[in-house]
Amino acid sequence: MRTLTKVALLLLLMATPAHAAGDGLLFPTINFVILFVTLFILLRKPVGTYFETRRGAIRTDLEEAAKLKSDAEAHFARWQRKLDDLQDELDGIRNMSRERADAERESLLEDARRSADRIRQDAAAAVDQEVRRARATLHDEASKLAVELAAGILREQVTEQDRDRLLEEFIGRIESAPSAGNQA
Repeated sequence: MRTLTKVALLLLLMATPAHAAGDGLLFPTINFVILFVTLFILLRKPVGTYFETRRGAIRTDLEEAAKLKSDAEAHFARWQRKLDDLQDELDGIRNMSRERADAERESLLEDARRSADRIRQDAAAAVDQEVRRARATLHDEASKLAVELAAGILREQVTEQDRDRLLEEFIGRIESAPSAGNQA
């Protein structure tokens, strides 16, 4: 910093005589050249150092940015893979759920078919049983009606003489039956 102060003072001193000499174009040009050369000599190293430092900082920042970008891309790729894996897993779960639902539906349908067949068989057995019961009832009713009808016909057509004759025949059979039983 002392050098810079000394140079500034030197420039001021040099510019004063040139300025005091007159209004010509030569001295202001000389003053400008002296100022430019002095500034160039004095500021070359600090400006060069500044730009070199700045270039290094920019290079470091670019390297860090490239590293961060690379890390971000790797992180993005990792998350993208996880997202793809998650999507595949969701598809797998959906497919498995669909398969289970289809299997459950088929199982329920099969159970329903078996139940329907059982109900049909039970209904057919119940119908057969009711038909047999109805036939037996009808047979009994028909037998009773036939007996009543026959009894009615016999009452109407059998006379007192027929009754006496039947009674004598019956007694004769009974009397001959024991004698046949004794012989045996």
